[in-house]
Amino acid sequence: MMTEIRKKIFWTGIKDWGLRHFHGHELSTHRGTSYNSYIIKDEKTVLIDTVWDPYREDFVSDLDKHVGLGNIDMIVINHTEPDHSGSLVNLLDSMPKKDVPIYCTKNGAEALKKHFHRDFPNIVVVKTGDSVSIGEYELVFVEMPMMHWPDSMLVYVKGAGVVFSNDAFGQHYAAISLYNDEVDECELYEEALKYYANILTPFSMLILKKIKEIEAMDLQIDMIAPSHGVIWRKDPVQIIRKYAQWAQEYNEGHAVIIYDTMYDATRTMAEAIASGIEKQGIRYKMFNAAVTDQSDIITEIFKAKGVLIGSCTVNNTVLRPTAGLLDVIKGLRFRGKLGAGFGSYGWSGESPKLIGDSLERSGFRTPIEPIRVKYRPSGEELAECAAFGEKFAKAMKE
Repeated sequence: MMTEIRKKIFWTGIKDWGLRHFHGHELSTHRGTSYNSYIIKDEKTVLIDTVWDPYREDFVSDLDKHVGLGNIDMIVINHTEPDHSGSLVNLLDSMPKKDVPIYCTKNGAEALKKHFHRDFPNIVVVKTGDSVSIGEYELVFVEMPMMHWPDSMLVYVKGAGVVFSNDAFGQHYAAISLYNDEVDECELYEEALKYYANILTPFSMLILKKIKEIEAMDLQIDMIAPSHGVIWRKDPVQIIRKYAQWAQEYNEGHAVIIYDTMYDATRTMAEAIASGIEKQGIRYKMFNAAVTDQSDIITEIFKAKGVLIGSCTVNNTVLRPTAGLLDVIKGLRFRGKLGAGFGSYGWSGESPKLIGDSLERSGFRTPIEPIRVKYRPSGEELAECAAFGEKFAKAMKE
C-alpha cells in the first residue's frame, strides 16, 4: 500500500494491528504499532527506511508493484534496529541494481555489518549538515545519537518541509489514520508519552541539547514523519514542544503508590499511606505491581512527582515483580522525583530499606526513612502508615 503524504512523498509502511509486546517482551503495545517506511519520487527515487523483517516479503513485493525496484536510486537508513532495517538485505538481494548507495551515520554503517554479517560496499557515511540534491528537493542529514541508539539520525527534506525522524517523536500506535489530526488525540498522546517514558527517558539531557541544535538550524517544519505511529501534519512542532517539556524533570504533581503483597498486609499499608497523602491534599494513584503491566507502571512513575513502592520480605529481599520494577527504574534514570519504601515482613524485614536504597541509587530523593510492619498491621500501625503518608506528602510540597 502506498499513500501520498506530501507532493512526491509517499508512506509505504506496515500496520501491525495485533502486536502486543515490543523489544522482545519488554514493552507492551496495547494498540499495536506501525513500521513507517517512505518513498520520495523526485528526479531520484529515495527509500527512507524499511520495515521489520517478518514483513520483508510483503514490503519488497509492494515496493516492486508501486515503485519498481529498479527505479530506486538511493536508500536512507536512519536507524539500524531491526524493526527499521530488517527488510534491507532482502530488498538489496531483490534489486536489479547492485550499486544503490545506502546513506547512514558512521555508527549506522558499523551496526549494519554486525546485524547482517555481510559487507555493504555502497554505504555513504553522512554527518550533521551533509546534504544531497535529489531534484526539486534536497535531503539534509542530522545525527541524533541516543534518540535512541548511537546510530540514529533524521532526514530533513528541504523544499517539502518534511522531517523523517525515525524513532524520535513516534508512538507504538496502529491508528485509524496516518495523521495526527485524524485520530483520537487522547490515545495519541497516551501512546506518545508512554513511548517517551519507557524508551527515551534516560536520554533526556541529550534530547534537550538536540532540540536546541535543531531549533538553531531554523528549519521550516511542515510535517514530522516518524517510523512508528502517526504522522504529525497539524501543528507538527507540538510534539517537539512536548519532548522539550517531558525532558525537563517532568511530573504532574501527584503521588503513585505501587505495592506487591502476599497476604494483603502490604496492600493494607499502601491504603493507609494513601489516606495520609490524601489528607495533605495530594492526589495519588495506586497499583499492584504483580498484576499491572510494567510498561504502564513506568509511564505512571514518569508522570508522578512522588513514588512509594512497597513489598513484603521474602528470602531476605523483595518479591520478584518489585525486584524487576526496581531494576527497570534504575536503568531509566528518572530525575526530580521523590521516593520511599514500605512493606510488611515475618522475621527478617529487609524489603523496605532495600527499596529505599534502590530508589536513592536510581536518582530519587528519599526524604523519609522506610516504614515496615511485622505480619498484619494493627490499628495503631495503620495510623503510623497514614502519618508516614502525610510526612511524604509534605515533602512533596517543599
